[in-house]
Amino acid sequence: MLDADPNCIILAISPANQDIATSDAMKLSREVDPTGERTFGVLTKLDLMDKGTNALDVLEGRSYRLLHPWVGIVNRSQADINKNVDMIAARRREREFFATSPDYGHLSSKMGSEYLAKLLSKHLEAVIRARIPSITSLINKSIDELEGELDHLGRPIAIDAGAQLYTILELCRAFDRIFKEHLEGGRPGGDRIYGVFDNQLPSALRKLPFDRHLSLQNVRKVISEADGYQPHLIAPEQGYRRLIDSSLNYFRGPAEASVDAVSALVFYPTCALCSEGACEKSIGETKELRRFPTLQAELAAASNEALERFREESKKTTLRLVEMESSYLTVDFFRKLPQEVEKGGNPSASAADRYGEGHFRRIGSNVSQYVAMVSETLKNSIPKAVVHCQVREAKRSLLDHFYTQVGKKEGSPVGSVVPINGTWSLRASSFSQLLDEDPALMERRQQCAKRLELYKSARDEIDSVSWSR
Repeated sequence: MLDADPNCIILAISPANQDIATSDAMKLSREVDPTGERTFGVLTKLDLMDKGTNALDVLEGRSYRLLHPWVGIVNRSQADINKNVDMIAARRREREFFATSPDYGHLSSKMGSEYLAKLLSKHLEAVIRARIPSITSLINKSIDELEGELDHLGRPIAIDAGAQLYTILELCRAFDRIFKEHLEGGRPGGDRIYGVFDNQLPSALRKLPFDRHLSLQNVRKVISEADGYQPHLIAPEQGYRRLIDSSLNYFRGPAEASVDAVSALVFYPTCALCSEGACEKSIGETKELRRFPTLQAELAAASNEALERFREESKKTTLRLVEMESSYLTVDFFRKLPQEVEKGGNPSASAADRYGEGHFRRIGSNVSQYVAMVSETLKNSIPKAVVHCQVREAKRSLLDHFYTQVGKKEGSPVGSVVPINGTWSLRASSFSQLLDEDPALMERRQQCAKRLELYKSARDEIDSVSWSR
């Protein structure tokens, strides 16, 4: 079946001793090349025509015109083949036939297999010259597509350890950069941390059960227990201290909750507060890491260990802030209380009410005011401690332990593991294990690289050829 590909040349070969109008070759060529741009007519067996007949009407285009000239050829006969006549002798006899033929002598320069070869070569050259721009465009497009696919697949990993270490550090820096963008506002994440400080913490502080804790009944109970067998004479200082200490102890809950909420946003994907933390999301968004599952797992483990350490330090610091408020009370606040009583103008009445309901209400009110003052202080200081111990440290030293282990592994024997004070340690025994890939992906990259090399070589060949007219 003839090819309808426009890049193909069609040789419509017909014997000269048959009617050209019924030629199967011409019929098929018209079906796939109706314009005749790709069809070359070839007449064979000119030497076998009956005496007194010739094929000049066909060769000169009178009986069947083609866009390209007809070419007559004389091939070896079966007898020549049986006698092992070589092609050189056959071509010589063909030239002699046309040169000495009374019918075709005037066409001898445009007849024969050698002329057909030159004609086809010239046509092929013209076609190639005309198609070079489109061929070059197709090659360049293919090169761009292959380079894009290689960029997506990633370039091959170097074999030497130094280059592998450089690749690992570059991948870590890419992850660290995206992680910082999540915290600093370039990507979603930092605003949710602010939401913990601006909404969650104040709401938790407002919900603390101070109304119940400083109720008249509880204040009377605490004051009485603090006095023991000897009721207070002037002011129930021990009772005040017990009420304040027990009230300030409630602040531990919101302080710890703020630390845990920020930890959930920064990393923990399993926490109910956050479906995906900034750390895990950053690993997924680092495109360069996607081809290295082992390195992803190691980075996640190292980051988890570091963030857990930051969380514990942050929790210690925030609880220490609460303990500091209990350790030393603001004296100036309480020094004003007796003066305010004296300004009332009736100290004897105040003394008479020292053990009455009004007395205990004033104590509860005073403690409530002091606790409210401490609450405002902690509402501002807890976020500072959390950011300093967790967010700031995560930005500054999230992968410090990972870098330390990778650096030690560069000088360690293959297969060794370097622990760091009993915490997370690098499980991969070599850089190549950290940079392992899917075998199918590696095979695909090799195929793309080979095709890319071939296309570039073809482009260079085309560029180096000077096509002459």
